[in-house]
Amino acid sequence: MCKKVAIVQSNYIPWKGYFDLINMVDEFILLDDVQYTRRDWRNRNRIKSQSDPIWLTIPVNVRGKYYQKIKDTLISDREWNSKHWKSILYSYSKANFFKHYGSLFEDLYLCSNERYLSEVNYRFLTAICKLLGITTMISWSMDYCLVEGPTERLVDLCKQAGAAEYLSGPSARSYIDEEIFRAEGITLSYIDYSGYPEYPQLHPPFEHYVSIIDLILNTGPDAPKYMLSF
Repeated sequence: MCKKVAIVQSNYIPWKGYFDLINMVDEFILLDDVQYTRRDWRNRNRIKSQSDPIWLTIPVNVRGKYYQKIKDTLISDREWNSKHWKSILYSYSKANFFKHYGSLFEDLYLCSNERYLSEVNYRFLTAICKLLGITTMISWSMDYCLVEGPTERLVDLCKQAGAAEYLSGPSARSYIDEEIFRAEGITLSYIDYSGYPEYPQLHPPFEHYVSIIDLILNTGPDAPKYMLSF
């Protein structure tokens, strides 16, 4: 079978689409050797609250560090984990499966003592994959040699990983040079995030674009039924 990979920056407790992307490939490479971008998904995500969705943001050191890489981004507030856990507890204590999964997430948060953002993201990504039954290999771009050029880097990572197929997020259409993939004989495709069904969710109206924690605490073991890759 042809090996398929995806290459994406690490995100903090991302939405269900991110985990569908992981589940649809054989290796998922965290591209944390690239520049950290502010006000992005690297260090924050949204959960449902009793009013509107709210942001959970991990504070990081950014002052004077305009070109720092994601992997080098340090957390600036060591109490972020207890603050985020309190927000989740307040928002989801009445969710259908909070009693079932609450202790798991409590341990994930309160036992987190990582100093770097990438390490925290990896901690949550791997734990949630295990919970969902996703067995895809998750690796780091730091495990490979990187070349210059946005598309060239992706193609070269595919070649180093022994992949014949590359699955991309839809937003990458704006910068990917598809001809470079064709020239190297690597099949390029884009994930389609349309068609997600709604699920029983606290605090209407329904919102798809929130952390996967919302799906898990509301639907429990049925969470994969509301995703696209299972």
